[in-house]
Amino acid sequence: MNRLRNIGIMAHIDAGKTTITERILYYTGKTYKMGEVHDGTAVMDFMEEEQKRGITITSAVTKCPWKGFEINLIDTPGHIDFTAEVERSLRVLDGAVAVFDGSEGVQAQSETVWRQGQKYDLPCLCFVNKMDKTGADFEMTIESIHDKLIANPILLQLPIGAQGSFAGIIDLMKMRAVFYKTEKLGATFEETEIPVELRQAAELQRNRMIELAAEYDEELMDLYVRDKPIDIKIINRAIRKATLSNKLHPVFVGSALRYIGVQRVLDGVAAYLPSPLDKPDIVGHKPTDENKKISVKCDRGASLVALAFKITSDMHGDLNFLRIYQGTLKSGSRVLNTSRNKRENITRIFEMHANEREILDSVSAGDIVAVVGLKKTLTGDTICDPKKPICLPSITFPQTVISMSIEPKTIAEKAKLAEALAVLRREDPTFESKVDSETGQTIISGMGELHLEILQHKLIREKGVNVRVGKPKVAYKEAATKLAQAEGKFVRQTGGRGQYGHVVLTIEPLMTEDNHWSSEIKFENKTVGGTVPREYIPSVEAGVRDTFGSGVLAGYPVIGAKVTLIDGSFHPVDSSDIAFEQAGAIAATEALKKAGPVLLEPIMRLQVVVPEAYFGGVQSNLLGKRALITDSRMHGNMRIIDSKVPLVEMSGYSSEIRSLTAGRGTFTMEPLSYEKVPEQIAKQIIF
Repeated sequence: MNRLRNIGIMAHIDAGKTTITERILYYTGKTYKMGEVHDGTAVMDFMEEEQKRGITITSAVTKCPWKGFEINLIDTPGHIDFTAEVERSLRVLDGAVAVFDGSEGVQAQSETVWRQGQKYDLPCLCFVNKMDKTGADFEMTIESIHDKLIANPILLQLPIGAQGSFAGIIDLMKMRAVFYKTEKLGATFEETEIPVELRQAAELQRNRMIELAAEYDEELMDLYVRDKPIDIKIINRAIRKATLSNKLHPVFVGSALRYIGVQRVLDGVAAYLPSPLDKPDIVGHKPTDENKKISVKCDRGASLVALAFKITSDMHGDLNFLRIYQGTLKSGSRVLNTSRNKRENITRIFEMHANEREILDSVSAGDIVAVVGLKKTLTGDTICDPKKPICLPSITFPQTVISMSIEPKTIAEKAKLAEALAVLRREDPTFESKVDSETGQTIISGMGELHLEILQHKLIREKGVNVRVGKPKVAYKEAATKLAQAEGKFVRQTGGRGQYGHVVLTIEPLMTEDNHWSSEIKFENKTVGGTVPREYIPSVEAGVRDTFGSGVLAGYPVIGAKVTLIDGSFHPVDSSDIAFEQAGAIAATEALKKAGPVLLEPIMRLQVVVPEAYFGGVQSNLLGKRALITDSRMHGNMRIIDSKVPLVEMSGYSSEIRSLTAGRGTFTMEPLSYEKVPEQIAKQIIF
């Protein structure tokens, strides 16, 4: 198990993740023909949409051997609309390779995926790719990794040349120059003396590397201070220790397209990234009591604990991807889904290679596999031994920010559409669909226009449902701004047994650390002396949550609220679950009306890259969209503008930016927070 690596490749869109993955598959002998993203032949981009657009939409899993190590590799998407794919992949991995475009440095989405990785405490290697590209600047990229990601890069290599003159790399460990043979697709290389003009820079960087690593190893520090010869093994040991504790981030350099430097990254994965045994134990809890913590060890002999992190449906049923954290899973075994308290059967286990599969009899702790047979399991659910139930922390996903109406072209396809939407909801936790009670329309919601467009194409191509869609609409929310109290009484007397429920509750804003409204609703019971019997508390909560599904201003869902049940009364005969649910709903509506409700809109983090000549026009266009510009800087002859902008203003921005910059401007956008809608605009939305 200490020779197993579970890693992901993460980066900004177009930094070269899939190209690197294709090279890895070729060099490890997994494929015999190198796929190319620009030709639509990449193994890991196997969906028709991915091949057409040249982007990764769904994370693909494969396993490949490298010098006695087994590497489970997940290629994640770079586009923000598919952030859920990145989130759930990083949750089950042990380490990651962050890829940076050598001409761009850290970009908007690089920051997002880095933050996601740090949230799960993932040790990371950095690969500065595209060193052959015009504008490639190694020093600038390293500086941006240090400054923007607040990371601690340690250089293990230097590039020989840059842009058109990029020829190879200098290995600072061995102090050798490495040149790759293009005619052999980079599978072979030769090591030579370092060119004279680069020797001084290499010496300087090697000393810096040892200095950084020595802080984490006493023996290395001692040898370094006393100027004694240092064995490479000691340097490697120090760097591994610092990388595992997330203190240092080893940096590799190359050009995946030109076949330079990818094998060294694989060596780095084996040398510095953790095996499942190097990771700290995961802490779960008893299904019945969140305070009863249980430690999950990476032990193949212990009872089974696994996490379902992804679902894809195919003609034979759902394919559930599992990360096995403890124990062994055998084909044909019966397991317990503690998240839903359902027993399930594992009928088959597969080792995946993109969309191909190989049948396995059993798998053990540390493995990532796909299984067939789970009927009720969803993303984030815990699968375990029925005799030793345990719940692992689930996976949290961002809220949807955009929605549109969708309807079948014929009445006959209505049932087919409902079925297809249910499948998509199971597969994608950031996709939602519901029927609008007032209009009867089906509304689908997602992370962005591209996300909804891809889902629409999926419905037509893969599910065979012909659909018409409306214009995308922004997902507004409602929130409270002050503390308020209200009571709700539900009393009905209609011959025979009546209905009686009475509650008093308070509502107050629930904010995050950076003073934005939280995305959740918290419910707390603070009644004393049994004024509301314990068995009715869940019903009161259900009534509150149901009411918050559509607020009091314009029918949008309520977020960022803490509800506290403080009092109430009951009738020994007439009280019931329904009565208390209704009372909770009445009280929640009244309290919300008194709590100064406001309308919130999704705010996006926007990064625009434009030639300097077009900066003025682009800036004034953004200001006209209520954008708040947070930073503006030069990079080469391009101007990078960072800003926060309401999503509602960004509809059709891709064609706007093209016409403003003669087709030379690009932008990336990601959800940031929900903020209050200015009053004038709120009035137009509400009335």
